[in-house]
Amino acid sequence: MVKSENKRIEKIGILGGTFDPPHKGHLKISQIAKKKFNLKKIIWAITKKNPFKKKSYFGLNKRIKLSRSLTKKQNYIKVVFLEKKINSNKTINLIKYFKSKNKLKEIHFILGADNLLNFHKWDNWKEIPKISKIVVFDRNGFKAKAKKSIAYKSIKNKGLTYVEFKKVNISSSKIRNF
Repeated sequence: MVKSENKRIEKIGILGGTFDPPHKGHLKISQIAKKKFNLKKIIWAITKKNPFKKKSYFGLNKRIKLSRSLTKKQNYIKVVFLEKKINSNKTINLIKYFKSKNKLKEIHFILGADNLLNFHKWDNWKEIPKISKIVVFDRNGFKAKAKKSIAYKSIKNKGLTYVEFKKVNISSSKIRNF
């Protein structure tokens, strides 16, 4: 009698962004996502430049260094820069890279509610929920706008989870403007 292999799907999260700079809010949503969705690990995929912003305040290497420093005690968080390796800065290609590398992984793409406002402008945005779960974390002042967004209305019943939580009242732009 041949035993069938019980292959367990491992769940991973991807939190993409400029992390300009990284802060406790990024850490908090990573911690909540890990617990709420039973994620084995979370990848902080740092992008060189946000296509919706003019420029980054800190350089790429500084943001990677700050992110690694902030997450050093969270062994489930891995900070990466993959744009050169995958030859793309598009989220769809990042998720496809992880899908192809890890066939038995369930991907949870994590983003803030503010990013949902422009999500419909992202490259192949309608394909993203077909290959990963979408986890949207509420942000102060963005809930109503996010839930009225083109992307939310289009994908809310297709693997999108909107997470409300006790927020850390911080953002990268607040830190930069301090």
